[in-house]
Amino acid sequence: MLRALPRKSVPLGPTGAEVLRLITVQRVPVCLTVHANGRRRYGYWQTAGTGSGFGGCYVALPTDECDALHAAGRIVLGDPVTDPAKTTYPVRPVARVPASSAGASRPSPAGASRPSSAGLPRRALTA
Repeated sequence: MLRALPRKSVPLGPTGAEVLRLITVQRVPVCLTVHANGRRRYGYWQTAGTGSGFGGCYVALPTDECDALHAAGRIVLGDPVTDPAKTTYPVRPVARVPASSAGASRPSPAGASRPSSAGLPRRALTA
C-alpha cells in the first residue's frame, strides 16, 4: 500500500513550482503509479500533436519534487485504480483557502469527488 508522507513546509524551488503548475493547470491528468515492487512514478500522457489525434508519449515528472509537494500538503491523491501489477492514483492540487476564512476550515482537494462505492478501490479493466 501507499506509505504516508510526513507533512512539512518547504519552500518551492523552480522545478517544484513548475511541477505544481502542471498539476494545477490540469490540461492533462497527472497520476501517481505505484508498482508492485514499490517503485513510484508521477507522470501524464502528452499527445503528439493537435491535428492527428494519434500518438503521444508518457511524460514522467520528478518523483522527489512530487513527493515533496505531497508531503507539504500541496497535492492530494484521489481514489486508487488497482490491477495486479500496479496501483494508479489521480493527483490533484489542494484548493487554496481564501485569506478571509483561513482559520475557519482546512483546504479541500480541488475537484474533490464522492468516495468510491463502499470505500473500495476501483479495479482496472483487463482483457
